[in-house]
Amino acid sequence: MGEQDARVVVVTGASSGIGLASALAAAERGDHVVLLARGAEALEDAAQQCRTAGAASALALPTDVADDAAVRAAFAEVAAQLGPVDAVVHSAGLVAYGRLEEVPVEIFDRVVATNLLGSVNIARAVLPQMRERNAGTLVLIGSLIGYLAPPYMSAYAVSKWGVRGLARLLQVENVDRDGVHVCHLSPGGVDTPIYLQAANYLGWVGRPPPPVVSPERVARAALRLLDHPRPRIQVGPANWLTMAGFTLAPAVFDRIVTPLFVVGATDVRRAAVDVPGNVLASVPEGNRLHGGQGSPVASIAAGLRARLGRRRRPRA
Repeated sequence: MGEQDARVVVVTGASSGIGLASALAAAERGDHVVLLARGAEALEDAAQQCRTAGAASALALPTDVADDAAVRAAFAEVAAQLGPVDAVVHSAGLVAYGRLEEVPVEIFDRVVATNLLGSVNIARAVLPQMRERNAGTLVLIGSLIGYLAPPYMSAYAVSKWGVRGLARLLQVENVDRDGVHVCHLSPGGVDTPIYLQAANYLGWVGRPPPPVVSPERVARAALRLLDHPRPRIQVGPANWLTMAGFTLAPAVFDRIVTPLFVVGATDVRRAAVDVPGNVLASVPEGNRLHGGQGSPVASIAAGLRARLGRRRRPRA
């Protein structure tokens, strides 16, 4: 890609997981990559990786997407240095585990503020300039959980349902601009550190439920949307089947989802009690491309043993 063809691509949550994978994918295309995340040191490290990967330029702007003024300032800086934004991959997100009433108020609110209101702030900052030029693509990274009701992830689920609704609303409001695209991408389980970085009031560490895909696969799907925009896509071999079960057999889903969640989406071998994770502040040492939690087989086996053991305990 020549310098004249390089696009200005903003990636949020760019210091870890899907965001980092998306930033690197844009860099490999030779784009100008703008990286947004809270932690300055990890963000600059990600920017250097993008330069090495072939980015036309890589600009690190430490930004909390939940802060509307900070988001507006970041996009103003991008315009001043690089010109109009061609695309945004909005990946920044937080997770909290625990029953709704057991998750502290400030943790719950912060997850919703980052995941949902952060998406609003990004859209509010970038869509007016895209509409003015009638050009640009906003990719909102949602989640399969935005279509489901899993237990012990209420803040994340509520926020991702909201992101899905926001994407649909923005598609309607921008139907009058055929060059402006809002895309909603929903991954299933992904091998990223978000589960290890999560706030946790459940008792066990969370993990991506199988089948697990790589963050690079999600990033490739996000970057394809910049070339071939679509309103909504799923990334994950079991997404449609899971969504069908939730929609077509809700009574069955409600009965089986909790034991399946405990067995498939947590690791009972690793305790996590009253852990705020990276929800209230960035934890730079936890930022990386992959979660590296290994094969889910051993974790699932341990979960099954734990459940069977509880069932076999004699009653007092």
